[in-house]
Amino acid sequence: MRLELRCFASLREIAGDRSELSLADDATVEDAWKALEARHPGLRPHRSYVRVARNGSYVAWDERVAEGDVIAFLPPVSGGATVALVDGPIDLERLERAVAAPGHGAIVTFAGRARDRADDDRVVVELEYEVYPEMATTVLAEIAAEAEARWGAAVAVAHRHGVVPIGEAAVVIVAAAMHRAAAYEASRFVIEGIKQRLPIWKRERFADGREWKRPGA
Repeated sequence: MRLELRCFASLREIAGDRSELSLADDATVEDAWKALEARHPGLRPHRSYVRVARNGSYVAWDERVAEGDVIAFLPPVSGGATVALVDGPIDLERLERAVAAPGHGAIVTFAGRARDRADDDRVVVELEYEVYPEMATTVLAEIAAEAEARWGAAVAVAHRHGVVPIGEAAVVIVAAAMHRAAAYEASRFVIEGIKQRLPIWKRERFADGREWKRPGA
């Protein structure tokens, strides 16, 4: 079967941006790496810290591959994705500085703020977020790194936990890229990834009581 391989940052300088590869039908992403490493021995010292994605999602090294898959090998994110879980107000200027670069002609900032009305029009007094921090930091970094890899963007994101007063930001995403379309798409990908994958739960405190927000809302 035929696969497309992609490398980024320091790995791209060794093996190039894209290449194609033929593997046996029962091959794994580890097999794809070994085949690429055979072509480019300079990759070998990097193996211990490389992460791998299959069709845009992180996978384990023993993941089976299929015809037409796009396999991406990613070095650690440094100077690009900045992620944080914070117990208090989010520093927007810090996030914007983290992605600023002369080549970034477009910067998109998204802020999700605590509002005083629920979808059913009940009065909301405050929000409270409970987080599994050890897992959430890793997942948030993965989401941001995936957005960077897909759209060539730089991403910074912070999510609050604990009590968030009405009017204050619960999550802020800053995506920067050469062009606005890539920055918009990266920002949208990150917020949707947070809603679907981040182990964080929102509880709304209403004037007449509290309840947990349904998943994905």
